[in-house]
Amino acid sequence: MATTRVFSFLLIALIAHGSYGQKQQQEDPCQTKARVVGDVEYCDRYWECVNGRPELFDCPNGLVFAGKHRGVTEGCDYPWRANYCDGKRQANPPIPAEHCDWLYGIFGHETSCTRYWTCWNGTATEQLCIGGLLYNERARSCDWPENVEGCQKHPLCNDDANGNVPLGKSCNRYWQCQGGYPRLQRCPAMLVFDRRSLRCVVPPTEDCDVPTTQSTLDGDLQDGQLEEEPEEENLPPGVPPLPAGALPIALRPRPRN
Repeated sequence: MATTRVFSFLLIALIAHGSYGQKQQQEDPCQTKARVVGDVEYCDRYWECVNGRPELFDCPNGLVFAGKHRGVTEGCDYPWRANYCDGKRQANPPIPAEHCDWLYGIFGHETSCTRYWTCWNGTATEQLCIGGLLYNERARSCDWPENVEGCQKHPLCNDDANGNVPLGKSCNRYWQCQGGYPRLQRCPAMLVFDRRSLRCVVPPTEDCDVPTTQSTLDGDLQDGQLEEEPEEENLPPGVPPLPAGALPIALRPRPRN
């Protein structure tokens, strides 16, 4: 990727910085213990002391400098995780790939509210929110439906966005709609779900006798109307997972052009 800017003397370039037009001098990484410092103007660039001389590097496309031994790769992190870019700008434009706005990042799905993409070096991996959660573009994580605006609600909840819906022939499981999206629920022990009142009651009811054993989740899901979802990650709060093997990764930063 060609040339690397090198200062042959202490960094004396003054960069315009801050809302009041104050000047800030670029720190020399060779004069610091970490031997790495962020650029004073661009949050996706940093200076590293190489063979006793400062050299300028770019973070991978979509990431910004977070500090030595920090971030998802060597010194670079997702820009939304902290105030890395406060008072700064990004030097490099996005390099898009399929499903990815930048080569590295986490992005919403084009057609689904429960899925999203994690992009690592331009390779997109589809992720699934479980447990009735939806992908929140602002938080870049799976979140409760009431916190996600503008998402298509599930047809099970068309009649009542916050009501209960029977689950097939199950006597002790049902769907509880919250904000237009269903979450699987189980009645307390020795109670059954009443299809008329749409709540858990003392048996018997028209459809259910006194339960003897709790039915299994797998058996109930066979009668349900939602796709079965794997028991894995993605419960809030937290950051969505990266593709397998992506964190951490010993990725050497690229010198700036």
